[in-house]
Amino acid sequence: MIITIKEKQFDTAKITQLYPAAVVKTGFEDETTQVSLEWLDVEAKGKVEVVGFGIFIHLGEEEKHTFMFDTKEEMDEEIGQIALQLN
Repeated sequence: MIITIKEKQFDTAKITQLYPAAVVKTGFEDETTQVSLEWLDVEAKGKVEVVGFGIFIHLGEEEKHTFMFDTKEEMDEEIGQIALQLN
């Protein structure tokens, strides 16, 4: 099955990971890292600086794609579009 995310197509048979996450500053220069949305909502409670939100796709170990969004709402809308394609 082929799904489309922001006009880019992916064969679901090749996707090894597909997940949403928040991107936050680590506190070291301009370094950022991904954190789970649950951790951000439950544990972070304003303790970290959110840079954005992303949908991350891994095709095996080597190929990775990132789709970044300014707000969680924008990311959630795209996740909804992905879910519609998978149904």
